[in-house]
Amino acid sequence: MNNKALFLFSILISVVITSCANKSVSITPEIKNITESVYASGFIKSNNQYEVFGKTSGTIKKVFVEEGAIVKKGDPIFQLDNSNLKLSTENARLASASADYKKNFNKLLDAKNAIELAKKNLINDSIQYQRQKNLWSQNIGSKVEFEQKELSYQNSKVELSRSKSNYQDLERQLKLASDQSKNNLEIAKLMEDDFIIRSEIDGVIYKINKEKGESINTQEPAVIIGTEEFIIELSIDEFDIVKVKKGQRVIIRMDSYQSQVFEGKITTIYPMMNSRTRSFQAEAIFIKNPNELYPNLTVEANIVINTKQDTLTIPRNYLLNDSTVILEGGTLQKVEVGLMDYDLVEIKSGIDTTTLIELPQK
Repeated sequence: MNNKALFLFSILISVVITSCANKSVSITPEIKNITESVYASGFIKSNNQYEVFGKTSGTIKKVFVEEGAIVKKGDPIFQLDNSNLKLSTENARLASASADYKKNFNKLLDAKNAIELAKKNLINDSIQYQRQKNLWSQNIGSKVEFEQKELSYQNSKVELSRSKSNYQDLERQLKLASDQSKNNLEIAKLMEDDFIIRSEIDGVIYKINKEKGESINTQEPAVIIGTEEFIIELSIDEFDIVKVKKGQRVIIRMDSYQSQVFEGKITTIYPMMNSRTRSFQAEAIFIKNPNELYPNLTVEANIVINTKQDTLTIPRNYLLNDSTVILEGGTLQKVEVGLMDYDLVEIKSGIDTTTLIELPQK
């Protein structure tokens, strides 16, 4: 075969291949079940999962738990170094013991004895005053003696009043000092307890971010704790959120379970949109949990919006501009569509099961 014949043969083969490639495949609509759904991505999260922060900054002196350990509410997780605070607590304890009201009661007894002595002096001076007053009324004795007895009597009344006031002031001061020292001791104990980081729930230690000797603060999470119950946290596009309702069925797939499919249902829809991702957050639970679950497993989900049985459908790629199909021969035909999923679209009117339609050319 010469070069010219070979060239013509190549063109002929190319035309035949191109013609076959351009030939549209015609199909007819079929009666099938169709399900409309909304796509969502997300991850597995432990119910009541929370991050543990330090109430105060410090160095970890002891770690009480390991990852995977089950803890009760109030169980210690970390002990921070609190050597200096222990000294402060001990000082507060000594001050509290020293200022204890009962231990200072002898001071009140002295003040009370002073009152009793003032009473006796007043009685004595009162008698002397009355006696001198009676004598003076009979012109017996001198006026100076009378005035001295009267002055002594008045001074005794003042002294008794002062003794009572001193007793009341001392009692108030002792009670105040005792209460304040006890409060300071309690505050010191609470501050000391802040150096022990405890679990706030009954749950599982999923992640420990700090080790013995490392610093802990109020900004970085040191531990992640959650329960053994799991939820699915989903991110839903703002264009789809209006279709999603509580209780809707969710079809769930996870990379860790490959081809397995699980069912769940929507339990919570959060109304605030994330302005950065333009998406809404929702939560779902499994109808039946997989055998093993771990926090942060990735999830792909389809939220079932609507389902129709035995309805007229065509493949979605045969629909042009969401409203038109191409009849065999190339004529365009308007159709009314209903539910759509990733593969199929419901046809409400415009064609029937006998209509031949062609695949639109790309």
